[in-house]
Amino acid sequence: MGDPFSGGAVGALMGEALKGAISITKKGLAFKSTLDSNIETLNSLAPLVEEMKMCNMMLDRPSKEVEKLESLMRNSQELVRKCSKLGRWKMWSFPYFQSKLRSKEMALQTHLSMNMTAQNTVNLMKLVDDMRKVLEILLKEEFGRYPEYWLIDLCGAPQEPECLGMDVPLRKLRIELLKDGVSVLVLTGLEGSGKSTLAKKICWDPQIKGDAMISKRPYDHKFGANIFFVTVSKTPNLKTIVETLFEHCRCRVPKFQTDEDVVNRLEVLLRVFGKHPILLVLDDVCPGSEDLVEKFKIQIPDYKILVTSRVSFPRFGTSYQLDKLDHVHAESLFRHFAQLKDKSSYIPEKTLVDEIVKGCKGSPLALKVIAGSLCNQPFEVWKNMKERLQRQSILESDSTELLFRLQQSLDILETKFSVNEKECFMDLGLFPEDQRIPVAALIDMWVELYNLNEDGTNAMSIIHDLTTRNLINVIVTRKVAKDTDMYYNNHFVLVHDLLRELAIHLSKEETFEQRERLIIELKGDNRPEWWVGLNPLGIIGSLFSYIMGMLYRQKQPKVAARILSISTDETFNSDWCDMQPDEAEVLVLNLLSSQYSLPEFTEKMHKLKVLIVTNYGFHPSELNMFERLGSLTNLKRIRLEKVSIPPLCILKYLRKLSIHMCNTRQAFERYCISDAMPNLVEMSIDYCKDLVKLPDGLCNITPLKKLSITNCHKLSALPQDLAKLENLEVLRLCSCSDLAEMPDSVKGLDKLSCLDISDCLNLTKLPDDIGELKLQKLYLKGCSKLRELPHSVVKFENLDHKIHVICDEEMASLWENSTIRNLKIEISTVEVNLNWLPGAHS
Repeated sequence: MGDPFSGGAVGALMGEALKGAISITKKGLAFKSTLDSNIETLNSLAPLVEEMKMCNMMLDRPSKEVEKLESLMRNSQELVRKCSKLGRWKMWSFPYFQSKLRSKEMALQTHLSMNMTAQNTVNLMKLVDDMRKVLEILLKEEFGRYPEYWLIDLCGAPQEPECLGMDVPLRKLRIELLKDGVSVLVLTGLEGSGKSTLAKKICWDPQIKGDAMISKRPYDHKFGANIFFVTVSKTPNLKTIVETLFEHCRCRVPKFQTDEDVVNRLEVLLRVFGKHPILLVLDDVCPGSEDLVEKFKIQIPDYKILVTSRVSFPRFGTSYQLDKLDHVHAESLFRHFAQLKDKSSYIPEKTLVDEIVKGCKGSPLALKVIAGSLCNQPFEVWKNMKERLQRQSILESDSTELLFRLQQSLDILETKFSVNEKECFMDLGLFPEDQRIPVAALIDMWVELYNLNEDGTNAMSIIHDLTTRNLINVIVTRKVAKDTDMYYNNHFVLVHDLLRELAIHLSKEETFEQRERLIIELKGDNRPEWWVGLNPLGIIGSLFSYIMGMLYRQKQPKVAARILSISTDETFNSDWCDMQPDEAEVLVLNLLSSQYSLPEFTEKMHKLKVLIVTNYGFHPSELNMFERLGSLTNLKRIRLEKVSIPPLCILKYLRKLSIHMCNTRQAFERYCISDAMPNLVEMSIDYCKDLVKLPDGLCNITPLKKLSITNCHKLSALPQDLAKLENLEVLRLCSCSDLAEMPDSVKGLDKLSCLDISDCLNLTKLPDDIGELKLQKLYLKGCSKLRELPHSVVKFENLDHKIHVICDEEMASLWENSTIRNLKIEISTVEVNLNWLPGAHS
């Protein structure tokens, strides 16, 4: 037997020994770095663990997981202390301890990455749940400030519509809504088929809403007051929709940080109301918006969503198809709107009516509009309409076909006050879809564009005609009396989406250079092709188009339109084209952003007569670069809505300033208003919650004829030198709830014919010498603290005309006991609905 330590065997053994020694040496060399890593980890974790313990104590959370982590850390610390004492002479034991160090470090990492992460997630979910409960409490406190009956109609649908010929669809929709297990119901149909009308009508159905005003218990019925109606539109914005819901509920509208924040707060809001059944109507949801609807699907008992859309959205399962009207119902609807029962107007033969009804193809919108256009028209007009509809060719789509039919009714609009009413209808396309259009804004435009009279009566006559022809709807959000004294701040126009599209389509029929009105919508980096002027490569790509647009800015086309409307959203990058709108007389700026600067080209618009700036967001937008208007000598009217007004510049030629729902704190800081606007004839400030006093120097504007300060609840006093306004004819101070008294100098307003102090809740007395005024109308409705009339009112007896007093019953008895003979008393009825509140018809 050979020697085991000789030859190849010895070599193999020596090789294995050498490998083992090298391995031990390597592990020994890595021991120091492993030890340092453990020390660094423990030092980093120590303060974090203390913070976790503190948070658990504050939030009263379980400490089990933190205690386990502390136990692992103590074991690791003990091992680290032992390893730190090992000298070089114990190098052969380093691999052993290195393995233990790594094992402890891995145990810590595992606990942190799995157990603690899971526990933190649980804690976070509990914290979020607690925050939701806190928010619910806060919302309930906010909500509790308003009496329960305030909910009636406020959260509900807009004004109840006529729904003729749709009894069967209404009944079927009701059945579908009341079925158990249906959370989302899609009401679908062609454009103009009456989806929105039916959705509004169902909200007023007795079995859906009930008559809560009679029972005094809004929740005695299926949905009661918990009905929310929101129009989504073509460009849905989750934040805007949720803001609308908060405002519907009379809750303070929060400033959302993220979309996740929006969804969380939405859930809290709905859970506050979720103690009772909820019906949420999402009207006019466009194709591709399924994800938006999903955001509103929250697991709450008896919570249902009704969606109206041109598509059925199969993802949600349940849908109801709204078909075209059959001939019987179509004819009935047509006859109603054509007022064929009126014997004083021309009544055509049934065959002619049938032919026109067939031409409307069962569309409620077409039937309504065409019937309105034929109302009280002679035979020739009816026959011409029939021929127009019969000549209709096969068009590209149902939508295009419907637009064609609607256009027929516009071609027979009349010319009134030297202006074609069709032009006025086309002006309605200047404003965003699904938004109510202030009548006061239309009057401002039409007075300057078409030379109508300044009191607005001619403009209102045109609006009445358009309403009679069913082209628009007019809502009056707050009415003090039957006669509004040509005050139209509470009047709004609503336009069906398709009719708005028709107005825009008609505006685009002319070539770019010949258009009377130019309507521009700017979102993000998107720009119309003409934006970069003569640049032939402008349409290749947005980035290249932008760069080339900067290079060719001097080649921008001249805009020949008299009316310019520009709409921007919050993604607009503020890169304005250097347009040359030299002929523009009206500029309408529709915005949706927190910051907004007037375009550079405004300072070159020397023919500009009317500027209308409207922010459609819920929080006022910071308006900048207002000084660009200072050089415009033709600018007569400015209307600002929901903006924070910067210091106003010198506007010597301005005749009317309208401010609605604005922050006015800085507006009158730079200049005394009488120096900035010395020729002002009319001033209107409405719903400006920060207005405490009237601008300094206002009483020095002697041309001023109309002054309206309404719904400014912090206004507590009027200037003592009010009598300086020697030409003032109308003074409105309605709904200024903090106003406690009026100065005696009011008696010096010799030309004052209308004084409106209705709903001034804290007004305790009238000026002693009010009888010196030559008033024609005096509004006193809602002045609950007025207990007596000053003796001077007997002087009204000397007027050569009757004085018209509008008040409530208690105040009426005071006037009836007076000896004034030339007195007309009108008792104002109390309004039940609260549509006059801002945002009630967004």
